[in-house]
Amino acid sequence: MASPNKVTMTEIAEKSGVSLATVSLVLRERSGVGAETRERVMQVAKDLGYFPKNTNGLPALPITNVGLILKEEPHLIPQANRFYSHVVAGIEVACRRQHINLFYATMTVDANSYPLELPRILLEENTTEGFLLLGTFLSESLRQVVARHSVPMILVDAYAVDDVYDAVVSDNVKGAYQAVTYLVQQGHRHIAFVGSHPESSYPSIRERQIGYRKALTDAQIAESYCANCHLIDTEEIIQATTTLVEANPHITAIFAANDETAITVMETLRSLGRQIPDDISIVGYDDIDLASRVSPALTTMQVDKAEMGRVAVQLLINRVQYPESGLVRAVLSPRLLERDSVRTFQH
Repeated sequence: MASPNKVTMTEIAEKSGVSLATVSLVLRERSGVGAETRERVMQVAKDLGYFPKNTNGLPALPITNVGLILKEEPHLIPQANRFYSHVVAGIEVACRRQHINLFYATMTVDANSYPLELPRILLEENTTEGFLLLGTFLSESLRQVVARHSVPMILVDAYAVDDVYDAVVSDNVKGAYQAVTYLVQQGHRHIAFVGSHPESSYPSIRERQIGYRKALTDAQIAESYCANCHLIDTEEIIQATTTLVEANPHITAIFAANDETAITVMETLRSLGRQIPDDISIVGYDDIDLASRVSPALTTMQVDKAEMGRVAVQLLINRVQYPESGLVRAVLSPRLLERDSVRTFQH
């Protein structure tokens, strides 16, 4: 008989002739498995000596295989995304330390991060014991497909219609509030937000706009300026920025929905003859690598992207081991990084 400490669910699945997901359901005493299959799996587990216990008496259920689903934007391969590449790196480190096999899949999304087509890893039976969904809005059709697998899914900077999944996100409202409050403290009163779009329902951007407006309200600033554009469309950002500053030449500062948008805004302002930060100050969000390399270096809200990935893996492990536990929403607080793209405005 194999040592209990070395027996894995993969071995039980192979000897039982069932999928890894089925073994996980049986050992966690979940529904969805026939009586005959359940009995066969339990007998194989018993024969192999798979009876390790946690301190609370529950079976210790290690995760062997995890599916990582990354959004694929029309203009960018997922691995080149300046934000999510760091999140993925954090996931990889955490999985490696836990001896977890990581399987990648991409999912094409539209301009608002809604899925356009589903990856095969979700459409076919597989041996993953859980999924990590990165940067995508979980539509109802996607949710139904995920439910058929009967394994947990963790949302990583991703969102669903209702709160039925564990998730790890940035505190977007707080971060945006801090960014705009910083501009107010530097003397700015005419502050714009670039990156909003009335048709966009992606929560993180809505939350940043909420933080922007709340900071202005708390500072008793009545005027607000929102430039509508999709974040993945550079031409829209350029046009929205141009229209914004030409219609409102008195604007002295811009808070952009993310760093890539901020950098495009900076380039657009230069083409219009505006100097940064002498004429207009800029603050971004995320702290991608490029933020510190542009000129002037971009003041931004730093999100610990690698930590976001590491926390996601821990949430998945916890959900597999304790399937009945309450939902967990891990919110990472960003911090302000002052660089050179903001100046004090003298009235």
